Amino acid sequence: MNSDPEQIVNCGIVYDPIMEKHHTGAGHPERNNRASIIFQKLKEKELLRFTKDIPIKQCTSEHLSLAHKPDYLRKAKREIESGLSSLSTGDTAICDQSWNVASAVTGGILNAVEQVVTGSLKNAFCITRPPGHHANADKGMGFCLFNHVAVAARYAQQKLGVHKILIVDWDVHHGNGTQDIFYEDDSIFFFSTHQSPWYPGSGRTEEKGTGKGVGYNLNYPFPAGSGKKEILDYAFGSELPKHMAKFKPELILISAGFDSRINDPLGQFQLEDEDFFELTKIILNLGDEYANSNVVSVLEGGYNLNGLASSSIAHLLALLNRTF
Repeated sequence: MNSDPEQIVNCGIVYDPIMEKHHTGAGHPERNNRASIIFQKLKEKELLRFTKDIPIKQCTSEHLSLAHKPDYLRKAKREIESGLSSLSTGDTAICDQSWNVASAVTGGILNAVEQVVTGSLKNAFCITRPPGHHANADKGMGFCLFNHVAVAARYAQQKLGVHKILIVDWDVHHGNGTQDIFYEDDSIFFFSTHQSPWYPGSGRTEEKGTGKGVGYNLNYPFPAGSGKKEILDYAFGSELPKHMAKFKPELILISAGFDSRINDPLGQFQLEDEDFFELTKIILNLGDEYANSNVVSVLEGGYNLNGLASSSIAHLLALLNRTF
């Protein structure tokens, strides 16, 4: 992608047209062109020449088992191969290519994490689908088959020697799957802002973890109509830095849901494109301070295609350290 030999490339992009092969059916909000729309808009803005292409790869069952139970993986694969239109575990549409697409997406994200952690890149934006943050260890739901961010976090710990990881989730929906997987873990700090009451019904402030994980799971549920003041200024701008001063993460993973943007059909938050730019800058500053600048962003929700593309542009501009 980089056509300027004098441009220092510090940001990677995970994208592949294979993602369009995961079909969800006519009228489904998680359309098969969600990722390709973003990629095309970034190309039109001539931003891709400042990035490095990170290839996808088929993720092995061994790697998927870092976050998912083998019984669930066998069931999901069997149901996909049998021609079902949705998983029996929850509201996740599938087709005959869903396993190949989702596992290739996870593999690409693992490539991104490896390149960032080993110093080849400072950060990466994974323009991927299907999303993942609703999938827990033994259940796919909410359009999600595999929890890409959870697999990536465990991969970074077990294969790359990373100890402490911050996962931030600004999707309008609570990342219940990510929370469930790490709820008893003090090496993963999960920080979420989300609309409440809203799907999937979890993410209350009192859900703070159990056992060793108490205090390492922080939820900031906000009512419909919330925006910059609540999410950007208060939760991410004020609360998150205070907790990271104690936790000091070595890697930051972003569950980047752009359905928290104004006018999304599946959310009622009011964030604007500039707010996503500033949210990203907050995370990058924390990365610079504690995590050797190691930040990997993974696309979650976002169902207004024009809004999804414009907020993704703002997000990438921040990752590239360019002006909005």
